[in-house]
Order: sequence, then structure tokens, then C-alpha cells
Amino acid sequence: MAKPRKTKNEEQKTENSDAVVRHQKLCISIDMKNRRIYGYTELKVVVPESGLVRLHADNMTIHSISVDGESADFDFFPHHQLVEDVERWRSVSCTNSAADAACSTYISALDKEMSPNLLILCRKSVKSTSDQQGQTNVGDTLQSSSGESKQVLTGSNGHSVDESVKLVRIDYWVEKAETGVHFKDNVLHTDNQIRRAHCWFPCLDSSLHCCCYDLEFTVDSTFVAVSNGTLLHQVLSKDDPPRKTYVYSLNVPVSAGWISLVVAPFEIFPDRHSSLLSYMCLPASLSMLRNTVGFFHSAFSHYEDYLSASFPFGSYKQVFIPPDMATSAMSLGASMCIFSTQLLFDEKVIDQTIDSRIKLAYALASQWFGVFITAEAPADEWLLSGLAGYLTDSFVKRFLGNNEARYRRYKANCAVCKADVTGATALCASAASTDLYETQCMGLFRKIRSWKAVSILQMLEKQMGPESFRKILQMIIYRAQDKSRLLRTLSTKEFRHFSNKVGNLERPFLKEFFPRWVGSCGCPVLRMGPSYNKRKNMIELSVVRGCTATSDSLRKVSNGNPDTETREGDVGWPGMMSIRVHELDGMYDHPSLPMAGETLQLLEIPCHSKNSARRIQKPKKGAKADGSDDNGDAFATVDMLSGVDSPLLWLRADPEMEYLADIHFHQPVQMWINQLERDKDVIAQAQAIATLETLPQHSFAVVNALNNFLSDSKAFWRVRIEAAFALAITSSEETDWAGLLHLVKFYKSRRFDETIGLPRPNDFHDFPEYFVLEAVPLAIAMVRSADKKSPREAVEFVSQLLKYNDNHGNPYSDVYWLAALIQSIGELEFGQQSIQLLSSLLKRIDRLLQFDRMMPSYNGVLTISCIRSLTQIALKLTALDRVFCLIKPFRNFETAPWQVRIEASRALLDLEFYFKGIDSALSLFMEFLDEEPSLRGQVKLAVHVMHMCQIRHESFSDIQSLTLVALLRLLESRKAFNNVFLRHHLFCILQILAGRPPTLYGVPRVQIQPVVDAEPSTDEKIKSAPLKLRISMPQEALTGTPEAKHTHIIISPDGLAIAEASKEADTVSNGNERRVPVVKIRVKQSAASSRAEDLDNVLDNSRGDHNETELAASSSVSVDAPHRLTNVPMSTSNHNLEEVHSCHDQGSRMTASIGSAKFVNDDEVSKELQCTADSRKGNSHGGQLSPRVKTNGETDAEKYAGVQSLPVGGQDEVGASLALGDSDLGVRKKKEKKEKKRKREEKADDKGRRDDPEYLERKRLKKEQKKQIKKERVKMQTTDATASSAALQNLGEITESKATSTSVELKKLKEASEARVAKSGGEGKGEATVGSSVPKLRIKIKSRTIGNS
Repeated sequence: MAKPRKTKNEEQKTENSDAVVRHQKLCISIDMKNRRIYGYTELKVVVPESGLVRLHADNMTIHSISVDGESADFDFFPHHQLVEDVERWRSVSCTNSAADAACSTYISALDKEMSPNLLILCRKSVKSTSDQQGQTNVGDTLQSSSGESKQVLTGSNGHSVDESVKLVRIDYWVEKAETGVHFKDNVLHTDNQIRRAHCWFPCLDSSLHCCCYDLEFTVDSTFVAVSNGTLLHQVLSKDDPPRKTYVYSLNVPVSAGWISLVVAPFEIFPDRHSSLLSYMCLPASLSMLRNTVGFFHSAFSHYEDYLSASFPFGSYKQVFIPPDMATSAMSLGASMCIFSTQLLFDEKVIDQTIDSRIKLAYALASQWFGVFITAEAPADEWLLSGLAGYLTDSFVKRFLGNNEARYRRYKANCAVCKADVTGATALCASAASTDLYETQCMGLFRKIRSWKAVSILQMLEKQMGPESFRKILQMIIYRAQDKSRLLRTLSTKEFRHFSNKVGNLERPFLKEFFPRWVGSCGCPVLRMGPSYNKRKNMIELSVVRGCTATSDSLRKVSNGNPDTETREGDVGWPGMMSIRVHELDGMYDHPSLPMAGETLQLLEIPCHSKNSARRIQKPKKGAKADGSDDNGDAFATVDMLSGVDSPLLWLRADPEMEYLADIHFHQPVQMWINQLERDKDVIAQAQAIATLETLPQHSFAVVNALNNFLSDSKAFWRVRIEAAFALAITSSEETDWAGLLHLVKFYKSRRFDETIGLPRPNDFHDFPEYFVLEAVPLAIAMVRSADKKSPREAVEFVSQLLKYNDNHGNPYSDVYWLAALIQSIGELEFGQQSIQLLSSLLKRIDRLLQFDRMMPSYNGVLTISCIRSLTQIALKLTALDRVFCLIKPFRNFETAPWQVRIEASRALLDLEFYFKGIDSALSLFMEFLDEEPSLRGQVKLAVHVMHMCQIRHESFSDIQSLTLVALLRLLESRKAFNNVFLRHHLFCILQILAGRPPTLYGVPRVQIQPVVDAEPSTDEKIKSAPLKLRISMPQEALTGTPEAKHTHIIISPDGLAIAEASKEADTVSNGNERRVPVVKIRVKQSAASSRAEDLDNVLDNSRGDHNETELAASSSVSVDAPHRLTNVPMSTSNHNLEEVHSCHDQGSRMTASIGSAKFVNDDEVSKELQCTADSRKGNSHGGQLSPRVKTNGETDAEKYAGVQSLPVGGQDEVGASLALGDSDLGVRKKKEKKEKKRKREEKADDKGRRDDPEYLERKRLKKEQKKQIKKERVKMQTTDATASSAALQNLGEITESKATSTSVELKKLKEASEARVAKSGGEGKGEATVGSSVPKLRIKIKSRTIGNS
């Protein structure tokens, strides 16, 4: 069993200046009429030696504070203070500068909220201080205890302990509350926004600090106050009108963020099966409440049985409030949860059932893991989220079916594999959790991290077995319920220990599993293709391994997390993946594919079927004595997977989802059809459908297989829906619209009356068939012809369904059925043949809107669907003004329901965006935010705009600076402070506009000032003058445009490099960007380059040392530039080149070489550094390096292929150039062998054609052509040499005309250098040009990451 940790409370005390709250009592009265809260709170606090107690408080007025009945001095300052500075955002001129400002503003606000702002001075007696110094054991007891105040007061040496614990009373009131607690109509409720509990009562608002609570709430007698813990009693006062006080007691220590309160005239519905469960809602929703929670006692009992423990809080309460009041769909609290009434449904509604039940079950699971069991550190929160999701999956599997559970997990895994590409999804890395101020639980990465956590836990369950994993969860709960234990936390290290001791997983496996899966990012990518070897009766499976995350992201995570072990060149994860082979004789599992290993691997899997093995081939001509054949290898590579002689039906990789991996399996089409028709696993069926619909050409066999599966009523309904959409994709003129005809035929066979040819009245008793038929019209609407328009038959069919819809006699509501039909209209593309049907469809939509306005549908589903379809039609037909006027009335705050109002706002934003641009859409968004009163509505609008910004980021250059400044002001406004979810999404919007990930991950914590070039004084003393290199960035270097941006590198002889921004570059500072190129270059002189050594001391007095550096991560190369003659042409001989990762683009690689090194003039030494970023685009052009991507299968020698290099002069050992790799030698040998073979064949032909006059004449002409080509080459080389020398002479003349006193010194150095060269007898002997000898450079560019603090 893992040893208990004693570091948590020590960390808490350090954070809060050693102040620890042992117990808190909250007594408040609520005045609903005046929207006012007033009362007091009492805290039993262990006062530190300094006597200063630090608490959190905001949004309130503090009347007085007393300590042990005596008045105490205190200091209180609010966290949010609006700064009115007009000049603050003057430097914001583009999206990059706005994103930098957003980072600074957001991080500054989060830092302020983390620090306590209510400081109370508690005077301590001298006696208690002296006693406490002599009794360290009592101090240790106080430090390690986490909640039992009684234990503290009655411990040994009780007198000293009693004096060290002070009773702090704070009298306060909250008026016109804006955050933390909310008033609307006759409802008051709190929310669980991050660090907003202190906005309605003073507390120690930290997730790492827990204590017990006594809660008393006084309200009007007609109201019900629902809060945490057990309701002890209710006290009715004698006031007029009478008031009622609800007294709750919470004996389980929790953090302040889990304290909740809801006050409203609720109807209480106790559970009929369990006295611990109760449900509350407003009177209008009582009937739906009864229908919705009828199943809940089953989930409650299932969790208790699975964990073998009773519910830890004694009772559990579910409260449902209107959606426009709720800040989120679910607001957790200890022993209670606040939901939106959107989750409630009556017995007539079908579609909402599954979603509501899963959300209610997840909220209950979070009570066990998240509220009762807490994370020891922010880096351990993934574990609690994953355990709650795992427990929810067990509920789904038991009560909704194994197919539902597996299908949902498969879709979640697919989403994780697509999104897990950056370090922001590293679950246990400090940079992705601790350094993010708990914002990782918001935004786009919240669900991805949660799904990934559940998948990792399910992987561990597969490794150790379900029973062993269940024992681990039971042990965690048992340990937490043990009252003798003071801590109820769980850490990743402890869970890893349980996996070893209880789960019987080996330590080497766990040592590799947790750092790779939990501490790092990325998922394995496996590309597989089988081939059947008939001679060996074996399957040859080729595997290519990869990773979804880039190497740069992996390196960044490993640098920020010391526990992560990343090994260079090792691609893979621990464990063995199973390959399931379906043969004629049966199914066989082969756990033979290691998750770690070579990038390329070939596996041999034996076949068990004997049909193919018994067929012995006849011996061929030239066969060997042992029966082998020279052509055996060639024969084995023939693909016989789907042939008549193959015993294979289909293959699957990882059939039981034992690993979170992105698998791309390639097998013949017939095998995919076999998998769809014969495999009963829903994941296998979904994979087969996904592959068949993406085929470039669809045969009738594929269409028939999809149609047969759609018609199979025994198949899982979700996969049948996928088959329907696949049929729509396969439908085209090439297949004679077979897919469309099958969809129409299937629908008519279920829903139409054969006698009259019209739809029958609705009958929804068969729920799976209902869901499938509901999706078919939408699939038909997605069929497209060659001109990308919907066929007229599809438009007429959808119109007919909408016209003859009849729900008489059906006990279930058809609101979702009609919404699906209306959505189908929005998906249609109207051509010339079908445009005349549009007017009738629009009339039907208008009729439904009027009907829904008089008799509102469930949650406004019908109106929302109509608004969406009208918006889609307007975007396709550019009918902006008419639709804009039609949708705008639905934003009426008095008449329109909340859901309809938000959908209308979204539609108007879409229209504004597509017709007027992103700048206009952002302005309209801010206008809607000012008008929207509900916090949840504000968040939904921000999320919609964030998704909108992700659609088209190339048009963001036209965003005006005024719009960006307005977004920044909104980010730091009081509205954003009141709604932390809105504030986070505003930050994400500004990051997306700048092309950055929408997360705080990787954002530097230090504000970097812009780089400014300073002009040094001319009388500065000459130091060792640096060389100045001009580096062309890779993409600009390939384009060759005059606007290409450059970066100057100042190289000093001591090996330091200073980056200097080019004058052509942006003037806007990008200091907070995550990655900026930084180059460190060391100059190493060879013996033959003394002339350059002397030149370094007299370079350019007007140019001083530059001190500006750009702090960022970078990577580059090590290059040796040997000296060379200026008149020697370029060759492709040996070249010293090192390939490394580039920061220019994710997943790219940067290579650099010194292309030429010659002295241009007497004032400056210029070196051209050619840089190319490897990509898949294009080949080499001229003398530039060819961009290419290094695939996983490349060898180390292959990375030097295609690179031009320089001729080598004299070299020392350090600067020696690399020889050609083994791959180049192999290519040469093959070419020489092929050339010899060709010559032999020519000689043989010569012998046979010596008497042929035509052949001899052709041979003579060929020889003459070769001689002529050689003469032209010699002539061209002579001309080039003459031209280059003439150019150098002209350049020298121009330089001499501009020369100053420096040129005299250069001439002296030149003569001295020539004398040295003549004495040394080098290869440059006799040359008079300055560029005949150059210094040798070794360039080392190191990777450095910022923002990890």
C-alpha cells in the first residue's frame, strides 16, 4: 500500500502564509426582493507565526472582523480593478501583437486571483508562542491534520493548541451580486466557476485546502434553500412575514469551490426507491422531472455495488433550474448538483433520453471521484476526471448496452487521436496542468483531455483485467472513508503503485507506460498492409509506425517534465498489439505486434487454414534441388489476399481497443465487405463503412453491402445510420444513383403505404428503427450530382415527406422528426431543375415557425431547426437581407425562449461573417455580448465565434486594430471577470486570430520587450569586430521575391551570436510568440585562414555590438565551411551537413549550409547561409536545397541525399567534411554495375553488327556529337571564369571609390596575408583575389524553450 504523503498541507500552508482553516460556519440571510445577501462567517484558523491570516474575498462589503471576540485590523482590496488608460493598447496593430497583449492581460488577471486579498492581523499571546515552540509534536499534528477540529482541540497539551487556533468572525454583505451567486426572478443560485466561491462568502478559495462546514440559510417561508451536506432541521421564525432557516452540516472536508446554494420556490420530489435521493425543480417542470429521474436509483445502486461502498455524503440532491439562469449544463457541488431544465423530458420525447441519462450518471460519478476523492496536485486532476468517466462508462455498458458503450468509446478515441498533437494534451505534465491556472478544464482541450484519461485507464484495465481494476477503485474508496486517515487525495504515483501491487502489472511496464501515455503527448499512428505468402502459408504484415504529435511537441513536453523519458529514435509505446485473422477455418488472435520498435517492420503471421497449404506448386524450370526457386521472393509478393487460393476472409488490428491508436489498415475491398457483413462487432462494422465510403471508386458490390447492412434490423442502429450516409456518398452517376435508389426504397418499405404511395402516420414504437428512419432524409439530402447539386428526385422526396407528415395516433412527439426533415432542406443544393421547389419549401418552413410560436415545441427544437435551415439557404443563394430580417425578431429578449435567442444570434453572426468578413462579425459579436444577460448565453456565443475563427484564418489580415483593441478591453472588463468561461474563450479567440493554439500552454510568463536597433557612437573603441551573416528564411528563399524577410546574425570571435532583426521585417514586436528563430554560431579558424582573422579586427567601426537577443526555442545545424577558390565551380563532392529539427514549422526539419564564402568588398565579409525547410513540396531548383519530408522509414544516410556541397581545400580534424554515406556508395556501385552491363551488351551488339553500314554510320555520328558537347562545356567554363573575374574587378573598383582610411589598413593586411599564403604553399598559391581564403565556421544552433516556468 502506498505510503501517505505529508507534503500537501505543507504546500497549502506555504501558499497561504501558513494559515490553515480547520472549520468554517456560514450564516447568511437572503433578501430576494432587494437581491441582497447579509450575514457572517466564522472560521477556526491555525494562525501562523507571523499572525497574519490571508483569505480570499471579492464582490462584497466587509462590515467588521473580530478574532476571538476582539476587533481585528484587516486590509481588503478587490482583485478586479479596471484600468482606464487610453494609451495602453496603442501598440496593438495586428493580430500577433493583440495575441501577445491578451497573454499578458490574461496571465496577469489569473495571477492576481490566485493571491489572497483579505489580510487579517491576529495578535498572538507570548505564552502560546513560547509553548508552541517547545511542542513540535503538536505543531506537526496541526500541520498534517486536514479537517477534524475536535481532534485538534482535545489533543495532548490541549491548552497550547486551543490558544493557537483562533476564531475569526467576518460580518459582511453582498449587494447586486454579479458573479459567484446570481439572482433572477425568484431564484438564487451559485455556480462552480473557478475561484468564484469567495465572491459570495469569505474563504480560503483553493482547491488544495479542505475543511468541514456548518451552513445556515434564512429565507422567506415560501422558499426552499438547498445546500450541501445533511439537512439537520428547519427553524420557522416568529417574524411577520415569517422566515425559515435551513441548517445543513457537511462533515466531509471539501474545498470552498464545492459549496453550493440554490433558493427558489421548489417542488421536492423524493425518490421512491432510496431515501438518500431527492430532486427539486420549479412547479412547471415537475412532470418532466418525474419522468427523467425515474431511472436514477439504478445508477446510484450500481455505483455503490461496483465500488462496494456507501455514498460518502449521506444524501444526494439534484436541482433543476431554467437554462437561462444556469451558468453551465451541470454545476457540481458536494452532495448536490445543479442542472439545467434542458435535460428534463417527458414520456413523449425519445431523442433526449440517452443524453440526459449519461449526463446525470456522470455527475453522480464525479461525486465519488472529484468531490470526495480529490487530486493531490493539479497534475493529478486527469486521474479523477478519468475515473469519473470510467465509472460512467460502466453505467452505459450495463444499462444502455455494450454496443452503445463500445461505439461511444471508439468515437472518443478517434477524436483524441486527431486532437492529441500538442503538449497541451499531456495529462500529467506540469506545463499542461500546474502552469495553466486550472484553465485546462475549459475550452477545446477539456473534452479531449477527459476522453484521453478514460482511454488510458481502460488500457490499464485491459492489461490487468477488469476485476483487478475494480479492486483498485474499491481500495481507493475504502482508504478515503477511513476516518483515521487525514488525507483523501489521490496522486498519479499512488495509482501507479496500486497498478503494480493490486493489478499485478510489472514495474518495467509501468515505468514505461505512465511517462509515455500520461506524462507526454501524442498517440501512435500505425499503417499496416498484409500480403499472403502462399508458398509459406503465412501473412506478411508490413507496419509503419508514427506519432500524431510532432517531435518538437514531444521535446517541449519532455523538457518541462523531468519524469518523462523520451528516447531519440524510438518510435512506439509499451505493450503488444493483437492482430485478429479471420480465416476459412475460424478466427485466430496473434498478439505479435510490438507497439515500440523500428519505424518500418515486417511481421510474419502463420495461417491455420490448411486449404491453401495442401496445394503444392509444380516444380518450375530452373528450380533448385532443395525445392526452392530463384523467383520465390517475387512470387511471394504477389497480393493473393482476396484471391481464390487465399484462406483469409479479413484482418483486424487491435480488435478489443486495448490501445489508443490511430490505425490505418489496408486490405482489399472484398475483405472490407466481408468484415462488414460477417463481423458482429460494432467497431469492426464502423471501420469497414468508414473505409468503403472513402474509396475513390465505388462498385456495385460496395453499394449492395451497405444497403444490406442498412436493411438489417439486428444491426446496431448507430452503425446503420453511418451506412445510410455512406450510401449517400457512394451515390453518383457512375453507379446509376444506386445509393439514392436504395435509400428511397428502404424508407418507403418502412414508412409508405403501398396502396396509395404516400407516407403512413407516424409510429415510433420501435426506437432503433425510429432513429435510423429519422436520419435517412438527411442522408438523401446530401446526395450530389456531378455539378455538386442535389438531384431533383432527392428534393421532391424530402418535400413530399414534409408535406405529408402525420403524427395523429402516435403517443410520441414528432418534434425531433420534423426538425430532421427541416435540417434536410438546409442540406439541399438547388439547381436549375429544382429551384422552383424552393418556394414551396420556404412556405412550409414559415408555417412551422408560426405554429411553433403559438405552441412552443420541446426546448424550441423546431424553431431552432428552421433558423438553421434558413441560414444555410441564405448562404447558398446570397439572400442576405430577407433572411436577416426574418431571423432578427427571434432575438427578442421578452418573447423568444433562451435557446431560440441564442440560435438566432448564431445565425446572424454566420451571415455577417460570410457576407461582410471577420471584422464585421467580431463587432457584431461584441454588440450581442453587451445585450445578452445570461452567462451561459455569452459563453455559447463566444464558443461559436471561436469555431468561426478556426474556419478561415487566411482572411484575418483585414481585421482593424480598433476591433482588436475592443476585444482586449472586453477581456479585461468586469463582464469577463464575472464569467470566467467567457474570459477564457475571448483569450482563445485572440490566439486563434494570430494562428496560435487556443490554450495557455506554451505561453511565456515573462513579457518580452520589442527589439530596437540602437545606433552606437562612432568614437567607440574597436573591439573584436563580429561577422554579420544574412540568413534567408526557408520559405522566402525558395520564392525569390524581393520582399523576402531576412535575419542578420552578428557573429563574434568568442563564439557568441546575437540576432538582429532586419529592417524589412515587421516593426511590431512579437515578444510573446512561442517560437522565434535563435541562432548560436561559433567561429573556428583554420590555419590557412589567417587573413580573415586579421580582417575581423578592422571591420566597420560604425557598426557596434548589438545586444538585442530574441528569446525562444530554435534548432539548426552544425556546418563546416572549408576555404575554397572563388573561380572554382560548384561541385557535388563531400560536404559536412547535419540535419536537425526546425522551429519554422511543426514537423519540419531545417538544414543549412554555407553555399559560398568570398569577400565581397574591403569593408564587409559576407557569407550566404542557405536554409531550406524539408517538406513534401517540390524538388530542388538550381543551387537551392530541395525541400522534402524525412519519412519515418529513411535511414540516417538518406537525409544527406540531394544536397549540393562544396569542394574541399585544406581541412583540420575538427572541420573535416563528411564523406558520402553508405547509401550514396551503394547507388554509385549500382550505377557502375549497370553501366558495365550496358557496355557488355553494346560490345555483343557490335560483334553482330560490324557488317551493317547503317549501324556504323549512327555510331560515328554519336561520337562526333560527344566531342562537340565536350568542346562546348570547356568553352562555357572558360567564359564563366572570365566573367566572374571581371565582375570581381568591377566590384573592387566600386569599393575602392568608396574606400576610406580603412581600405589602407585592409591593403596592408592583404599583403601580409598573401605573404603567409606564399610561405605556407597552400592550394591558394598564386591567387590575387581576396576571397581565395575564408575562415572556417562551425555553426551550432541549440533548441531552447521558454514559458515552461
